[in-house]
Amino acid sequence: MDSYLHRGQRRRLIDKLRAEGRYDEQVLQVMANIPRHAFLDSSFHGWAYRDEAFPIDCDQTISQPSTVAWQSTELETLPRQHVLEIGTGSGYQAAVLSLLGGRVFTIERHKPLYRKAKLTLKKLRLDRIRCYLRDGHKGLPELAPFDRILATAGATAVPPSLREQLKVGGIMVIPVGPEGREQTMLKIRRVSKTEWTEEELGGCAFVPFAEGLG
Repeated sequence: MDSYLHRGQRRRLIDKLRAEGRYDEQVLQVMANIPRHAFLDSSFHGWAYRDEAFPIDCDQTISQPSTVAWQSTELETLPRQHVLEIGTGSGYQAAVLSLLGGRVFTIERHKPLYRKAKLTLKKLRLDRIRCYLRDGHKGLPELAPFDRILATAGATAVPPSLREQLKVGGIMVIPVGPEGREQTMLKIRRVSKTEWTEEELGGCAFVPFAEGLG
């Protein structure tokens, strides 16, 4: 599955990201060990290690590697932390978070993506990831609170349920902005039971954070 050619392409991609000097080294090391092409249809394998987003099923995308590195860096995941991901997609971002040491709970609203990602992660023996077919706006209240929450879709506003499911001292990274326009990546920290701080990290573009099941 992971050929010499793929490993060489991946190494060059990671070297390019490392040269930018903005990503956590542990994140880059984890990404260097994950076969991104395994999360894409075979027709895209030849381009898997370009720093580009690619289409996947259900009109969704797999984020470009620099975006995955950026979000993962800002999330500051530590070993054994409980991490909620909204938007499983291909499963690639969940794989990165898992290999950073997080116990990952990932939600997908599209059944074909949920099934495919679950199978891919199983083939890669990423056993710490638990996948759910749910509405991401509701989170996973039965397993809350979470140390970290990451959204891989652009919300028009931060869902209140996700704010409440973040542990005091926890971090959420989520793109937010008006529908159809560029979003802003927010880094939210819960500093008490009733207080959250927000930091704007920069512009970004994600598929919409839709409600309900697809």
